[in-house]
Amino acid sequence: MKPNRIRHVMMTIVIGLFVLNSHAQSGRTAARAAPVQADRSALMDLVDVEGIRDNQLVGYGLVVGLDGTGDRGQVRFTGQSVANMLREFGVSLPPNINPNLKNAAAVTVTATMPPGYSPGQTLDVSVSSLGDAKSLRGGQLLMTPLRGVDGEIYALAQGDLVVGGVNASGASGSSVAVNSSNTGLIPNGATIERMIPSDFAERPDVMLNLRRPSFQTANAIMDEINTRFGADTAVALNATKVSVRAPYDSSQRTAFMALLENMQVAQGRSRPRVVFNSRTGTVVIGQGVKVKAAAVAHGSLTVTVSETPQVSQPAPFSRQGETAVVPRSDVSVSQDVKPMIQWPEGANLETIVNTVNSLGASPDDIMSILQSLERAGALNAELIVM
Repeated sequence: MKPNRIRHVMMTIVIGLFVLNSHAQSGRTAARAAPVQADRSALMDLVDVEGIRDNQLVGYGLVVGLDGTGDRGQVRFTGQSVANMLREFGVSLPPNINPNLKNAAAVTVTATMPPGYSPGQTLDVSVSSLGDAKSLRGGQLLMTPLRGVDGEIYALAQGDLVVGGVNASGASGSSVAVNSSNTGLIPNGATIERMIPSDFAERPDVMLNLRRPSFQTANAIMDEINTRFGADTAVALNATKVSVRAPYDSSQRTAFMALLENMQVAQGRSRPRVVFNSRTGTVVIGQGVKVKAAAVAHGSLTVTVSETPQVSQPAPFSRQGETAVVPRSDVSVSQDVKPMIQWPEGANLETIVNTVNSLGASPDDIMSILQSLERAGALNAELIVM
């Protein structure tokens, strides 16, 4: 065979091997890409940043200007508060005298201070009656210091109340009430006087706390951050915490956190839940709830007891015997007979709802059915009773 012919054959073989190898690699790539991508959510929807949180403030104050609907004489501390306030203005009341002011009411004042708020910014405050005032409508809150859990004053509240409820009563004692008139709101009613300190800017790292602990989610957050910002930027400490190295400069750290906020992360699988509210009879079945093969029969037993008293009296003109009431009771028992319903293996939420509805079950019955399924090991869900 000629040399040119040999080189041509060798080149053909090499190209053929390259093509086969390319097809094999593309096949492996397609195989790796086959799994379905998990649901992705913004990072800040999944975590809270340690050191950045709201802070609750509370205070005690007086609401004045009420139209005779304030605290009555039984509430002693309202009179004491008024006397102490007047003493600050040089007005002294005789000792052991209760002024019995019906136009004033003792109240508690609460507010939530967002992280990073500085002096001069304002907050909405909620005002609630502490005594036996009938209504706070038309009242004005006097200057009230708001304190944090450490006892320090962080804001001052004052202003006119906005009350959404109303009540009316007549001389006979009858009354009508719409919503609650003993609670009001003062928009922008508190002015911040002191900033709550935070060590967020001083920490060498940023700690992300997962709202729902999950090893899969923590690992996904770590991988996503390291892929975007470099290896060892984030370390998953456990199912709840992910430590992230961040710049020390405040402006750079703010820009870094802005990038983290919109980062999309694959959320790990969490166990589906079934929530029962025993007070209202509400049942909420989350997506992903499944049952194993099971048969369910649900019936109700009704016992009815009726009392029909009868009067027994002696014959006319009889000298013996007395009129008496003789009790008479009728007891009946009835039981509804309903067929047994069979659930197939791996039944989803729609099948569960349709089956329960076919039984004509009430919310209380649904609670009993699902609890029995969970005890039998046929329900793949976490039961939460409120």
